[in-house]
Amino acid sequence: MKFCVIGLGRLGYQVATTLADNGMEVMAVDSNESIVASIRDNVTQAICMRVIDEASMRSISIDEMDTVIVAMGENFAQSILITALLKKKLHVKRVIARAISEIHKEILQLVGADDIILPEKEIGIRLAEKLSLPYTELVRLAKNFSINQLKAPRSLVGLTVGDANFFKNWRVRCIGVKRDDAIETVGSTYVISEDDILICSGESEALARLAKA
Repeated sequence: MKFCVIGLGRLGYQVATTLADNGMEVMAVDSNESIVASIRDNVTQAICMRVIDEASMRSISIDEMDTVIVAMGENFAQSILITALLKKKLHVKRVIARAISEIHKEILQLVGADDIILPEKEIGIRLAEKLSLPYTELVRLAKNFSINQLKAPRSLVGLTVGDANFFKNWRVRCIGVKRDDAIETVGSTYVISEDDILICSGESEALARLAKA
């Protein structure tokens, strides 16, 4: 897949290099020469230019990208203009834009952004949840549903997964156990041990109840 990242601040730089590390074709764009020079060896193509209109974007074939990430959230007006041009004029399949406020997010939605992220808000929520919830989130599938890891509650040690009856008792499913850095799937006959880290899926409230069992 082809990706373009416009704006190589902390967010854009990390997104661009990680996509490239994952084997994606990445074009990184920024107006700062030193930043472009620093990322050149880590992405497919690095371009130093100020993206200001439809012509400048067509000149570097942004319209051929599968996904464009507009990462320069600090420049409120410019990010809105670029997002609108990408969707309305260049018809890019997927545009992901960074917002710095709720009103910024609402305007980006109106001009057609497919996905919008508020990095500071999302990081703040994750930190608060990490500090306050009795489990560690691995993947969030919906606002209130996720896959998490938690230390096996003492009340379950010595029981099989089947006897623990996760779904009946907590409306949660145990789908694996973490051993060192690997995760193994487990069946109903697996016996839960004291040192096990359980991988479970379910709603947040249900997972919290299980962690306190």
